[in-house]
Amino acid sequence: MATQTTAKIDWSSLWKREDWWALWIGLLIFFLSLPGYYGIYLLGWVPRVSAPWLNPSKSIIIVGQALTMTKAYLGLNPLLSVLFLYLFLLAILTLAARLMGHSVRRFMAGFTIMFILTFGFWWLFGYAYFNATPDQYAKLHITWSIPVGADGILIYLLLVGLFISNVVFYRKLPAVLETGARTEWYIKTAIVLLGALVGASSLKYISLAVGLVERSLIAIVAAYLIYWPISYLISYRVFKLDIKWSATLASGVSICGVSAAIATAAAIGAPSIVPATVASIIVLFAAVELVILPFIAATFLKWAPYAAGAWMGLSVKTNGAAAASGALTDALISAQPGLAVYKTWVLTMAVMNKVFIDIWIGLWAFILAVIWVTRVERRLGERIPVIQIWLGSQSLYLAT
Repeated sequence: MATQTTAKIDWSSLWKREDWWALWIGLLIFFLSLPGYYGIYLLGWVPRVSAPWLNPSKSIIIVGQALTMTKAYLGLNPLLSVLFLYLFLLAILTLAARLMGHSVRRFMAGFTIMFILTFGFWWLFGYAYFNATPDQYAKLHITWSIPVGADGILIYLLLVGLFISNVVFYRKLPAVLETGARTEWYIKTAIVLLGALVGASSLKYISLAVGLVERSLIAIVAAYLIYWPISYLISYRVFKLDIKWSATLASGVSICGVSAAIATAAAIGAPSIVPATVASIIVLFAAVELVILPFIAATFLKWAPYAAGAWMGLSVKTNGAAAASGALTDALISAQPGLAVYKTWVLTMAVMNKVFIDIWIGLWAFILAVIWVTRVERRLGERIPVIQIWLGSQSLYLAT
């Protein structure tokens, strides 16, 4: 008598996986900010660099002090607010790192170094000559600068990060930095917060929200029904790749990168070398695209911010890199004369596209699993219940 196995849900993933902790931390910050709608600014002590700046004593401002609706933070020293930010992030991130099984000491040391470097370079490149736009020259009494705008500081930070990871530590990051440099985790958390921002903005600009949703639905059709078949046919017929290699590569390069490649490989039973190789190729290309595509988009698509954002969301095949490329493109476009009105449009479009495409990965894995067991690798006389295929494909996908 055949024994049936019941798929069990691993609830420990709720506190052991980076994806979930990105959600929990994002929700925590979101809910702490909600009372601001009623004039209670729980996060009003958060500092930010006042770019462009010339006077170091006025280079850091406190968010709450810039608000006319409250006087709760008028006496707070900016340097003290930076310390509060460090301690706040250190506390919640260290707790999460401990529950995920990382070394607490190494994480605290690594995060401390990362925080000092990040905030330090943010402050340094906030200096007016590194970012001021031409329309700010008269106010700042300067005659030249590198006009990337305040948001363009992200470009400097990206270049510094690439230099440190690929030149200074080209062999391997030191263990103390490797534990604290959880880049994907930090970007995923930022994506959650950006999603909250998009939702809040949508309540104010409903027509903008409708436009974003419409274009994101188009992105789904493009990724799954156009790009995937084309990528598969080119891989299989032109490059003569194996059918499993072709399907996995098609999902990776047309849908959402590493996650889609792993989910597809699991659903069709591809050897582990297949998703590993495809994932490596995707990450390599994403790093190159992250540096090059934003400048191309800012040059040729500066008057079409939605198109620029959609291009970043569809072309850069990892979530973190897609969000980062959207932010860079957004900064480059909005810093140009007369284009400040497009600020956040590109970034929002890029992330919305990526999120809408990601939503359907599980269903796509199920569809491919059905095709594989009923058409590609069908065995004579074998009948597999649809529910079993569904549970199998989803459990394998969630395990990635």
